[in-house]
Amino acid sequence: MPQQLRAIFSAVPQLVLPGGEKTKSLEYFGNILNFLAGQRLDRGGVLWVLGGGVVGDLGGYAAASYLRGIEFVQVPTTLLAMVDSSIGGKTGINLAAGKNLVGAFHHPRTVFIATEFLRTLPPREFAAGMGEVIKYGLLGDASLFSYLEHTPLTQTSAELCVTIRRCCAMKAAIVRADERETAKEGGRALLNLGHTFAHAIEQVTGYGTYLHGEAVAIGLAAAARLSQKLGHLTPADVARVEKTVAAHALPIRLRESLAVANLMETMLHDKKARAGKLRFVVLKQLGEAVTRGKIDPVLVEAVWRELGAK
Repeated sequence: MPQQLRAIFSAVPQLVLPGGEKTKSLEYFGNILNFLAGQRLDRGGVLWVLGGGVVGDLGGYAAASYLRGIEFVQVPTTLLAMVDSSIGGKTGINLAAGKNLVGAFHHPRTVFIATEFLRTLPPREFAAGMGEVIKYGLLGDASLFSYLEHTPLTQTSAELCVTIRRCCAMKAAIVRADERETAKEGGRALLNLGHTFAHAIEQVTGYGTYLHGEAVAIGLAAAARLSQKLGHLTPADVARVEKTVAAHALPIRLRESLAVANLMETMLHDKKARAGKLRFVVLKQLGEAVTRGKIDPVLVEAVWRELGAK
């Protein structure tokens, strides 16, 4: 933790939670609410949430719920949280039936990004954040994707701060135009590029095998392959996507064989499904994404098998 923050929070009551996707649960949600009540926090209080995406989602949902809503401040400590989850007001927890099925739209009062946190971030966690960074390039910033394609970003890259700001600005613009993801086509849903695949991977594997950004990375490879099957991308485009993802120390295939039937069933419980039908974000070209429904499940199953499912 940067020294300035350490000094600020040294005398503030703190609740420390374990990392990992399993923490986004009803159990830990209740722990935070009881902690706030135990501190006798009133509606004028502010909850400061320091951590990665899991803690941010969970703490934000607790702030949205306690006393029917108190203010909170996000201090993201991972690359993934800095470029994605700390911005946009989506908070929530997971259920056994699926990821992020319970939550609320509740924007933080502000987000403080201190890139000093990234100096001590484990390499695997940094790589996971790059899954979301690459996503932004693919969905709406072809020049960003091209840069990452030719110059993989690292924890010591001179362009790191500029890239984080670029991703934040893109997400803020998308959220501002479609805050609650109500647009019939496109809009905020575009931020879910690769995520329908990713959430299925995370749930089927029990939220312990893959970091979120790693699952997103495989999801990006899957989205590219699905886009090719729909006639939008060429095999060369898919190869570019997968090469860029792999160059950032991220997986592009499943690490173990998962059952296609289980993955498909899990997808049907995804919060982006409508009327029991799957919806995907696909690429019209590298740097331009669109939402698509009524996609033949056979094509999706074929993608899963290409990624190592059976």
